[in-house]
Amino acid sequence: MRDYTIVTSANPKSPVSEAFRILRTNIQFANVDQVMKKLLFTSAGVNEGKSSTVANLAAAMAQANKNVLIIDADLRKPSQHKIFGLDNASGLSITLIEDVPFMKYVQKTEQIGLDVLTSGPIPPNPAELLGSKRMKQVLMLSAEIYDMVLVDSPPTIAVTDSSILAQTVNGVVLVLASGEVNKEFALQAKERLEKVGAKIIGTVLNKVEMKSKGYNYYYHYDIEGKN
Repeated sequence: MRDYTIVTSANPKSPVSEAFRILRTNIQFANVDQVMKKLLFTSAGVNEGKSSTVANLAAAMAQANKNVLIIDADLRKPSQHKIFGLDNASGLSITLIEDVPFMKYVQKTEQIGLDVLTSGPIPPNPAELLGSKRMKQVLMLSAEIYDMVLVDSPPTIAVTDSSILAQTVNGVVLVLASGEVNKEFALQAKERLEKVGAKIIGTVLNKVEMKSKGYNYYYHYDIEGKN
């Protein structure tokens, strides 16, 4: 069973779903000189909503007739299999360790056009696996197969995983929880990503309260300065 509700699929007319559609559009036009096919999502700390942001944005993209793949590269505390109610006995960690074609472990979701490569069993050496040539190959091949590849990675402050992955994608989106994230942590996360040459295309401010029309949360977006 799912542990989360994918709002963009369950309630596509809600204000939250509309916010994700706007975010989808802003990402599409974030860089006219480069096709944004591989996007990394990270946060400053834990529990900021990055995984649910990835899931909802991916569903919104699939609803726009895009073939989308979510790669759960959080090999420490994975969530995508819980969000979509998928089996996680195999996945990214297995394809990296055993050099098995990643498409063998890709699973379809109820949303047409949206597939997920779950994390697989948690390995003892996540950073080493994510920095491997095999991981770069998975990202390269997945971008050839899918219109969009969204990578769910661990928080930037806690571990180096997201900084390693940030060097192999087209852009990075930083998800921050309103009223919860420490400002210094947010700045440190940004600086760590920039030090490795990551292209931060914007931020998503999550968990902003909005009490009108029966909803008590919303999403603020800022992609390349667009609000």
